[in-house]
Amino acid sequence: MSKAPQRWRSNASGFTLIEVMITVAIVGVLAAIALPSYFDFVTRSKIIDGTTKLGDFRSKMEKYFMDNRMYVTVAGGAICGVPDPVPAGSDYFAISCGGASNTTYTITATGVAARGMSGFIYRVDQTNAKSSTGPAGWSPGAGCWALRKDGSC
Repeated sequence: MSKAPQRWRSNASGFTLIEVMITVAIVGVLAAIALPSYFDFVTRSKIIDGTTKLGDFRSKMEKYFMDNRMYVTVAGGAICGVPDPVPAGSDYFAISCGGASNTTYTITATGVAARGMSGFIYRVDQTNAKSSTGPAGWSPGAGCWALRKDGSC
């Protein structure tokens, strides 16, 4: 009993190199579009954290003024009536109060470089006048806190 020689049939299944390259190209294009948008969104969420803390600190200063009829701890002094909050290790902005007098103050939120917010500075004063500056590529907010690269609020 002799058997006929077996013929090897190649039933190869899989992807060709062209199909894999097309898939990689599509994923690359999608990543090139999606990743910058994602990083901008993350940065904007960090900015909201800073502006929220500015608003909270401002309301504490106004409460202090209502109780003491001045923004400073001692009449004629330059120390704000509300102490600067101590930043936690996870804070993206350091909040400070400066330039205070009996009737004026300026609160500043400065971006923490170690948390990826270097160059961001947001300010508000007793009249609720807001201003902001950002790193290279960010337009300053004209009379507002800029939340986007184009300076829009």
